[in-house]
Amino acid sequence: MMMHGGPWWGMMQERPQSTPKIDRQTLRRVLGYARPYTGMIALMTLTILVTSVIELVPPLLARDLIDHALPERDIGRLSLLAIGMIVVPVLSALIGSLQRWLSAKAGEGIIYDLRCQMFDHLQRMSLRFFTRSKTGELMSRFTNDVVGAQNAVTGTLVSVTTNLLTLISTLVVMLSIEWRLTLAALLVLPALYLPARRAAKLLRDISRQSMELNSRLNGQLNETLNVSGALLVKVFGRQDHERELFKRTAGEVRDIGVRRAVVARWFFVGIGLVSAIGSAVLFWAGGYLVITGALSVGTIVAFISYLGRLYQPLVGLSNIQVELAQSLVSFERVFEYLDLPVEIQDKPGAIHLRHVRGAVTFEHVWFSYGAEETRGQTDKASLRPTNGGMRQGLMGGPAIAAMSPHAPAGRLRGNDAEAGIDLKPTREWALEDVSFEVTPGQLVALVGPSGAGKTTISYLLPRLYEPQRGRILLDGHELRNLTQATLAEHIGLVTQETYLFHDTVRANLLYARPNATEEEIIAACRAANIHETIRTLPKGYDTVVGERGYRLSGGEKQRIALARVVLKNPSVLVLDEATSSLDSESEAMIQQALDKLFIGRTSIVIAHRLSTILAADLILVFDNGRLVEQGTHRKLIDAGGLYARLYETQFRGLEKGRADMLRM
Repeated sequence: MMMHGGPWWGMMQERPQSTPKIDRQTLRRVLGYARPYTGMIALMTLTILVTSVIELVPPLLARDLIDHALPERDIGRLSLLAIGMIVVPVLSALIGSLQRWLSAKAGEGIIYDLRCQMFDHLQRMSLRFFTRSKTGELMSRFTNDVVGAQNAVTGTLVSVTTNLLTLISTLVVMLSIEWRLTLAALLVLPALYLPARRAAKLLRDISRQSMELNSRLNGQLNETLNVSGALLVKVFGRQDHERELFKRTAGEVRDIGVRRAVVARWFFVGIGLVSAIGSAVLFWAGGYLVITGALSVGTIVAFISYLGRLYQPLVGLSNIQVELAQSLVSFERVFEYLDLPVEIQDKPGAIHLRHVRGAVTFEHVWFSYGAEETRGQTDKASLRPTNGGMRQGLMGGPAIAAMSPHAPAGRLRGNDAEAGIDLKPTREWALEDVSFEVTPGQLVALVGPSGAGKTTISYLLPRLYEPQRGRILLDGHELRNLTQATLAEHIGLVTQETYLFHDTVRANLLYARPNATEEEIIAACRAANIHETIRTLPKGYDTVVGERGYRLSGGEKQRIALARVVLKNPSVLVLDEATSSLDSESEAMIQQALDKLFIGRTSIVIAHRLSTILAADLILVFDNGRLVEQGTHRKLIDAGGLYARLYETQFRGLEKGRADMLRM
């Protein structure tokens, strides 16, 4: 997996189409996941060995029946042979059940380990990763690919062990009975290798294509069958379009499945033909030796019985390259995510602050959604959006993606990036050389045109993204020197688009502070003006809010989100105060809740209401990613700059319109 020379989303999207070779490093890594289960696997191997030996007995019993019990009319011997024919399958079944339990235990353990490791790794990825990934494709890695990786251990490993032990034990017995017939049966071995080698390459490529197509299919299902996606499709009447998209991808999944079945079928046809030739050789040679008196009839019958036990593992072992190749594709797809570098992580010795006053400082901060430059180091790879990236923004995407901007601010220019030239300030930067200071307890309003960089400020402060240049400080400590737990504990973020889990109101509130008491929950909801509304719900605080909270109104969701932040009680509040889509009553209740929420903490608000702006201790005015003005309302009005124009054209007119609505 390439770790340098380009951003990780580029690696995911621009992966070479050629199939990577299976090297020793990959195999060692795969076996590493089986290492914690070595004891189980060893015991499983022992059960396979015992089963292989037991299953050698029936042909020997048949030989003894034909050569001795029947010709000698020995009833006692016949009875013992009959009992033996019952005991052998019973023992085999019991030991086989133990082997299956051990196999399932190890396999499910490997699934558990892989899923937990991948989930933990993705939890540590920055917000950038989720804005550039499709949820359905992520789900596919957790389901289809992880199960496929498990099959590499519980399927391929068991198959190899079983076939190898069966082959060795069968060969030992056959050689001890008649070495000439055994050699005759092995003459066809070289012919088994060629079809296996060809099929391995084809099936490996087909397996990877099949997994990628299934991943894309899962992505389409996730986008169109969630509440936001279904609503968008219906509103724009795009059912036929989505149906055609789905049929096209589902058709590709169908076609690749047919191709895999056909290739596998022709492989086994070739193997079957080779086995038939080997059987014919043994039949003729064995028959000749019986006719000439060199062998007994019982011996040739036993040999014919062993022939299946010889060719079946030979076919399985010749097919091991095919099975291993297909299984390793799943591991490789899981490794692609496990190998993604974590963009934002705690430094060694990072500081954890128990108490935060709320002093915030931005020092010459530069940030671009399209660049993965670090501290002035320009990335040398061209950047491309993910497949379906435009749809991600339209559909709303996963919960965390819904918090992201709809599109990157811009991209690096290819020639400059390739040359390693330090880019000059352009609109490719979402923020350009932004500096300001917020003292503890201040209410700061961020204002400016759409796309000016206000939301970017709200993402950088809790370190959801990392600035490419400059520093952000909290109480004098650079964010990079603080633990992420410190930021999560002391910074509360409420976005314009409120996200609630498909769970109860209580569970959504407790997400902020799991150990909160009932009294604290109710107090937080009273502060957010939502307690009385919750009491009217069918089950009160135990009412399920539905997918993304769609059973609640927009105002109710926002007030629950505010109550969740109140319950968290952060030292710094970052808030997108958008209320334009709410009715006047909901807006008034939210404004009352906000007035309480601002007391006693540093509050940085993307302000949409004139009342909030007028109440702010400091107003920061952004335009095209730059901080162009800062100061109090009166100072900025007197300056006659951008803020004064926004006030005249946007804020005062908007407030007048709302006042008119309230009087109606």
